Amino acid sequence: MSKIFLENVKIYACHGVLPEENIIGTYYILNVELHTDLWKAAASDALNDTISYADINDIIHNEMEIKSKLLEHVAGRIISRIHEEFPQVDYIKLKITKTAPPMKGEMQGASIELERSFKPGN
Repeated sequence: MSKIFLENVKIYACHGVLPEENIIGTYYILNVELHTDLWKAAASDALNDTISYADINDIIHNEMEIKSKLLEHVAGRIISRIHEEFPQVDYIKLKITKTAPPMKGEMQGASIELERSFKPGN
């Protein structure tokens, strides 16, 4: 099994149920894990034989620009879009952390994590 990771991608965006969240916004931290076969690229040293993490980063940024009430919705869109553009991906795990949720108490953030397997039979 081969994996690609993008770790602690920090993006400013406007998501949330409360109206002010969609106006003010906050920072989000995203972590994505992709499972795919990277052995052809390991042998060839050719970008065409792998999935460019720059392309994955672009997908993440583009989808984060679209306002949503729920982080689950944002994560679902990102996962679907990655798989649409890169059907060779067998599995995706995505964690999104809202760094300043409008709640009582002090915390580093509130997170959701979605994962999906695209292997036949799952």
